[in-house]
Amino acid sequence: MTVVTDLETGRILHAVEGKGKEDIRPFLEGLARKAKNLEAVAMDMSSGYFSAVCQCLPRVDIVFDRFHIIALMNQALDEIRRQQQRELDELGQKTLKGSRFLLLRNYKSLESGRKARLDALLEANQPLFVAHSMKEQLQLFWEETNPESARDFLDIWLKDAMNSGIRELARVAKTLAGYRTGILNYFKHFITNGVVEGINNKIKTLKRQAYGFRDMVYFKLRLYHLHSQGYSLTG
Repeated sequence: MTVVTDLETGRILHAVEGKGKEDIRPFLEGLARKAKNLEAVAMDMSSGYFSAVCQCLPRVDIVFDRFHIIALMNQALDEIRRQQQRELDELGQKTLKGSRFLLLRNYKSLESGRKARLDALLEANQPLFVAHSMKEQLQLFWEETNPESARDFLDIWLKDAMNSGIRELARVAKTLAGYRTGILNYFKHFITNGVVEGINNKIKTLKRQAYGFRDMVYFKLRLYHLHSQGYSLTG
C-alpha cells in the first residue's frame, strides 16, 4: 500500500492499494485543488511517486528522504562486499564473512572492539575502504548548515563517487545526481519521512494484533484513526 501522512500531525490522510503513479494520482489531483498552501512533500525515490507529484503538484517542492538515500548507499556497499567475498572465496579466504553488520552500521556507533575489527577489514580491502568512507561522508551531508555549503558538499561527493572506479558507487552517484534538486530541498524545508516510518511500525503492530485484515475498507478506516491510538510492545 501507499500511505500519505501529514508530517505535522502524524495523521494518515490517504491509504491506497498499490505503489504506482496511477494509484496515487487521484488523491494528488484532489490535493492540488484543496491544499493551496502546501509547500513540500517528503518521499522516497520511487519513480512513480516522483512522476505523479511532478504532474499533479508542479509548484510543490519534493524532498527526498534521508533514510532512503542512505539505504541506497548501503545497498551498493553490500553489493561491493558480496563481490569482494566471491573473489576471496575463489582464493580460499574467508576474510569478509560475517562483516555485513559492521559495514552497514554507523562507524561512530560501533563498540571499540568492533571498530578495531572493521578497521582491519577495511585496511585489507581497498574497494570496501573507499565505499565505506564514501558512505560515512554521505552521512555528514545533512549536517551542513546552509543550502550553499550543502550544494557544494553534494557536488563534490558525486564527483568523487563517479571517479572512484567502483561501478556500484558510480551507479549511486548517477541516481543521486538525477534527484539532486529534491535532495538539496531538505535545506529549504527540513522535513523527512521519519514520521511515516513510525506510522509504518504502528501499522505493523495493528496488523499483528488483529491477525490480519480480510476487509480492506475496514482496514483503511482503522488506519485513518491510527494517529490517535497508542501501541506498545508486550513481553
